[in-house]
Amino acid sequence: MKALVYTGPQTLEMRDMPVPAAGPDEALIRVDSCGICGSDMHAWQGHDERRPAPLVLGHEVAGVVADGVGKGRRVTVNPLVTCGACPACRSGRTNLCPRRQIISMPPRAGGFASHLAMPVSNLVTVPDDVSLEKACLTEPLACGWHAVRLAAAALDRPLAEAGCLVIGGGAIGLGAALVLAAHGARGIRVAEPNAARRAAVAGAGPFTVFDPASDRVEDMDLVIDGVGFAATRADACRAVRPGGVIVHVGLGQAEGGLDIRRMTLQEISFIGTYTYTAQDFRETADAIFDGRLGPLDWTETRPLKDGAAAFADIAGGLVAAPKVVLRP
Repeated sequence: MKALVYTGPQTLEMRDMPVPAAGPDEALIRVDSCGICGSDMHAWQGHDERRPAPLVLGHEVAGVVADGVGKGRRVTVNPLVTCGACPACRSGRTNLCPRRQIISMPPRAGGFASHLAMPVSNLVTVPDDVSLEKACLTEPLACGWHAVRLAAAALDRPLAEAGCLVIGGGAIGLGAALVLAAHGARGIRVAEPNAARRAAVAGAGPFTVFDPASDRVEDMDLVIDGVGFAATRADACRAVRPGGVIVHVGLGQAEGGLDIRRMTLQEISFIGTYTYTAQDFRETADAIFDGRLGPLDWTETRPLKDGAAAFADIAGGLVAAPKVVLRP
């Protein structure tokens, strides 16, 4: 099969590789669409020790079962493979399984390839009237679904009455904003410094998009940081009101930015979120399928063979679309 392989910092190569063998209770998936995630970008830049070269990246996958149970079935893929037996899994918090694996990290290759082997239990059927390009957005949008669910439980008022700020107009931030809207939030603002991306995000849903370099907001009930740099965490700490909630999703930078003194004195809740539970993933897929998250027409599609150029263009700020999807 053809695969796009990360071979070193800022280097990707198309290679011929063996088609993966599906193990017990697994299916072989013919990949149709796979999105480029921020974590793929971090790995490509050489900043993620969890993803050593050489490695097939990509974990936002939709395709068709090529062999195994349900052959011919159109599916979107939950990339988190968990044990199902530990206390976290038994309580429904599958994303916290200590033995979890995710495709695009060893020992599991990712989805920037023509084929992928996955457990059947990780597959969600995609209706015929939903494109697989949209279905592959289930993974990044599920991160927002999980974040909003935890935020709603922590807030001292209903989402419909809350002022909400989302930092970042990439797929994670935009997804969180769309999920907020689907859950009844009205006062949603999205901070995005890239002018071209601001234009793309502005038409994606019922929220206000602004340039954080020239405009600041304060006294927000909820702030969702979809970027995760020291500077965006500092912005979140300034923007949230006393007694408000910060939900941290992005993994851009490991340290810095939190104003611990203000968070303590003003009882600001900080919630770290990692991916999503299996239930979050299924609920997000259903919301995509029934149109609750909008038309999802803000992606850019490129052939897998042009993947190296796509990564370089994203890093260079040359891509307006919040998400680039590669297709084998």
